[in-house]
Amino acid sequence: MGGSVSSPVAGAGNSGAAVLTESPTNGCPVQHVSPSPNSASQLSVSECPAQNRVNVQTSQCPVTASGCDSSTMDSNSDALDPTNMMPPPNQLPSPGQPFPLPTKRQVSSIPRGGLDKDEKWMYPSQQMFWNAMLRKGWKWKDDEVQPKDMDHIIKIHNANNEAAWEEILKWEALHFNECRSPKLLSFRGKAKEFSPRARIRSWLGYELPFDRHDWVVDRCGREVRYIIDYYDIGDEDAYKTGEFVFLDVRPAMDSFQAVLDRARVCVLRWTLYFSGKEN
Repeated sequence: MGGSVSSPVAGAGNSGAAVLTESPTNGCPVQHVSPSPNSASQLSVSECPAQNRVNVQTSQCPVTASGCDSSTMDSNSDALDPTNMMPPPNQLPSPGQPFPLPTKRQVSSIPRGGLDKDEKWMYPSQQMFWNAMLRKGWKWKDDEVQPKDMDHIIKIHNANNEAAWEEILKWEALHFNECRSPKLLSFRGKAKEFSPRARIRSWLGYELPFDRHDWVVDRCGREVRYIIDYYDIGDEDAYKTGEFVFLDVRPAMDSFQAVLDRARVCVLRWTLYFSGKEN
């Protein structure tokens, strides 16, 4: 069943820019696979730290390290940013680090909410990502990690976040007249807090997601929470295509409007699904 994605129009010519594919668990068919950069096509990773070469616990990526305990952080990083639950950026090499890592950070396409000026969220550098993995208990000596692996990991991480935002924008298109410029206000990793849909899928025999993020979007003054479940494709062909992750993106059903949106999209998907079959 893959990742049960819920983005509008997934069946109507969805580009791989957003995420998932799947068959219906909630009664909504159609979805697609998340894209990944060309250079990452040889690394079997599932969104966060790498599952194959870098044997890190895949809870939250450094961009959302809710698994971080302030007692394990650097002495100068005891204050967490409430928008991403991360300590201040640490660009310093870790003790005993086997090779230097780039500190350059990539600017995302995701607009940052809560600011007067128009700014974009920034992705962590390879050095920041490395330090974040160490904070979560990873020991580089246990893996044969190479500099090129970190380059692959950060590219896949960034690509999946871009894909998740594209899926969110498809949902937000339902409210285009209300807000033409939604922004990402905050996000948080909840790898151990499985969503109801993820649990239902597991009862039906499908695997649980290896990660979960909750993103809060600023819809021109209204805060809307989205749930993103990350599923490992687990397909050998993923090595050839570079597609490692299914993203299941949908608004959390914590408001009447969110329930209505999901019902509308479900009906749309079923309509497209059956009309396609008839053709």
